[in-house]
Amino acid sequence: MADEQLETEWVRGWCEQADAALTELMQSFQARRGFPPGRNVVARATNESHGATDKLVELTPIPSNLTTMYWVIGEVSLPDVDSGYFVHPASTVASDFREYGAVQIDGEEPALVFASDGGGHLFALAGSGRIWRSTTASWFDQFDLAAANLREFLEGLAGRISGQL
Repeated sequence: MADEQLETEWVRGWCEQADAALTELMQSFQARRGFPPGRNVVARATNESHGATDKLVELTPIPSNLTTMYWVIGEVSLPDVDSGYFVHPASTVASDFREYGAVQIDGEEPALVFASDGGGHLFALAGSGRIWRSTTASWFDQFDLAAANLREFLEGLAGRISGQL
């Protein structure tokens, strides 16, 4: 369901599971890949990131699930998971919104870019709760449905981490 409410406790549990999988992945990364891993982290929210989230909320109406996520997670950096995945800090989302505005997707409420992959594709969360992925590394090209909601998106990231173990 696209409008399913994300709960803080669920996000905390997701962080713990992602951390455990990342720890396991990083322990064997160099032996399996032949080079050391980059900085792969699920960074928890801080007072500073909470302030950035508050400023983002003041700047633009953002879906409540994104606020819930940012209350727990400051950012996610997974450069060594597949081609890389990154959930941007709220301060970056606000800066990007000021520069580019919301993403326009046919038949959808304006969407807010909050993440990207290592290929430069963007992930945007629409007011409906659905997550959209750009087909190219552009704010202005087509976006395709990537996940029904933020929970499904985060579960997909966790699955990608676990899939590399």
